[in-house]
Formats: sequence, structure tokens, C-alpha cells
Amino acid sequence: MNEEYIKKIKIDNMDKLADYRKKLYEKPILKDLFLEVTLRCNARCEHCGSSCGDTILKDEISIEDLKRTLRDISERYNANEILLNVTGGEPLVRKDLFTLMKYACELGFRWGMTTNGMLINDEIINKMIDTNMETISISLDGLKETHESFRKVPNSFDKIINNIKKLQQVPSIKIVQVTTVANKKNIHELEDVYNLMKELNVISWRVINVDPIGRAKNNNDILLDKDDYKYLFNFIKEKREENLMNVEYGCSHYLGINLEKEIRDTYFICTAGLYVASILSNGDIFICPDVERRKEFIQGNIKTDNFVDVWENRFKIFRTENRTKCSKCEKCSNWKYCLGDSFHTFNFDERKPNFCIKDVYGDD
Repeated sequence: MNEEYIKKIKIDNMDKLADYRKKLYEKPILKDLFLEVTLRCNARCEHCGSSCGDTILKDEISIEDLKRTLRDISERYNANEILLNVTGGEPLVRKDLFTLMKYACELGFRWGMTTNGMLINDEIINKMIDTNMETISISLDGLKETHESFRKVPNSFDKIINNIKKLQQVPSIKIVQVTTVANKKNIHELEDVYNLMKELNVISWRVINVDPIGRAKNNNDILLDKDDYKYLFNFIKEKREENLMNVEYGCSHYLGINLEKEIRDTYFICTAGLYVASILSNGDIFICPDVERRKEFIQGNIKTDNFVDVWENRFKIFRTENRTKCSKCEKCSNWKYCLGDSFHTFNFDERKPNFCIKDVYGDD
């Protein structure tokens, strides 16, 4: 197929997706519910969007409140159609985690976990099996020296590699994914990490870029520049063409006609508040947990509010095309598809996106 024909197909598909998004404003569909079960963490990652481990919350949500909320959701919707994404902090520091997930499983929910992989052992793996955990994403941000420096945990790399191997042997876990946060300190190692993924027979490698949120706001030296982004996107495109594993860029940004559907499997759409909601570690009802935790974005709290009622009757601020309107974007030809880029990387103080593909490649 020639380039113009491919471009036409992409535009047609993105037009359809833009129209579908408008329908979701009127009738959102809860598909992904993030459970941030704690902000406690055994690492101090330089890029952490939630600044996990900096403070100890006294009001960490109880398992009773979480159980009640999951029961309410299962009585309103088909639980099997909702994926619970367990995250943190480091979820495995929470001792009652698998009690909660066993209950969720009994209600019919599917679930997966994002973890740094350091606390996994044979006992934990057996609990994952017993509670029907389907997916797991493990963080690996470079080779040994780089990863341990970035995560601030000495002697952790080899244990993580060993745990990836163990998890790959569990038939009931459908996807063992490795996630790498590309930044100034590791971008030169991506080729080496890719070779490591091949050696480990990893089937899914997700590469995302560090964004200026959370702890990364105060670590400007790890942020990517224009040339880094070009290298990153080209790297992922080349590895996808090799087709040795599923290498995919994260969902963070609109990538323009030339790169959309080239370095990830789907077209860009920010589904925060449309498909995605989260319950934060203090019980706050929120959108995507990666979004800046501004007071006006908190929609309620499960300690005092019914989650289903909040999902169906609030969230209005996220269900409009004006949610990230700004002077930089309002006349842009890509506005229909981009809407100011993803919600979690929009600068709400300055009313502009922190990332724009045109800043990388120009107006092409």
C-alpha cells in the first residue's frame, strides 16, 4: 500500500474514534478501574509520578471500604467486563492485598498488577495463582547499574530478572509484561535492554517516556529532549518491524499521522473518565492515577460516597472536548484527534500540553 492510502486509512479510523469519544462523553463505559492500594513503596524512583514513599498516609483505605465498593460495582455492572489494575506505591507491601483480590475474584472481576518485582517470592506467586491474577507488569529501567541507581535499591536487578523467569512459568498468568521508563539516564541502553528481553523470551515490552509529573518535576535532568524523542520513536518502530516480541510505546501521547498505529497497537485516545477511573490510596475517587492530583479533579471518596453514583453523575469535567482547551491547541489541525494530548501530561497551571508531537517533528 502506498503512503497516501495508508494515511487515508489512518485518518478515517481516527475520525471514527473521535466520533466514538463524543458518544463516551454521554455514556461512559467503565472498563479499567485502578486500585491504588497504597502509596508505601520499597523504592524511591527518580521519575515516580505519585512521589511514592515520601510520606506515610494515616488514612490508607481499608479493605472493608474496598470490598464494599467492589460489591456495589458488581451489582451495577458486569464485573467480568471490568479489569482491576492494582497499583501503588508497591502493592505487595500491603499484607491484606490477596484477601481483597480473592474477594474481587469471587465477585467476577479480572485483575492484574503493576509492581517493581522486588518482593515477589514463591509464596506470593502461589497467592497470585489462587486469586486468578491474569496480567502483571514489572518495571525494569535499564541494565543492572542503571536500574538500581534509578530506583535507589541496590542488589535488586538480579532478583527482578529471576522473578520474571518464574512468572513466565505460570500458565494462569496470561501476560508477563516488562515496562521501561525511557529517560536521559537509560536511553542509550535501550538496545541492550531489548537484547535482554529477547534472552528472557519476554512477549510484551512496553516502553514509555518519563513525564514531568510527581518526583520527575524536580529531576529535569532525566527528561527527554527533542532528539531523544526522535530516537525513541524510531527505535520502537524498528523493533516492531523485527516482530520478535510485542514492543509497544505507552498510551501517553498523540503521535501525529505518521506515527499513529506505528509504534503501538492502538490509536491515541485519552480515556481518563471515559473508560478509566481509579480509587486512590486514601479512598479518593479519581480518573487515571497518573494524572496530577489537583483538588478539582477529586470526584468523591469511597468512605462517604457511592462509587457507582459518582461515576455516573459526576466526572463531568473530564467528559467534554473543552477539558484541555488552550490557545496553543485551539487552531491546530490535529485538535480533533489530540485534544491537548493526554490528561496526565497536560500542564493545568499554564494551560498547555507538556508534550506536543509538533514540537518534535514540526508541522508535518
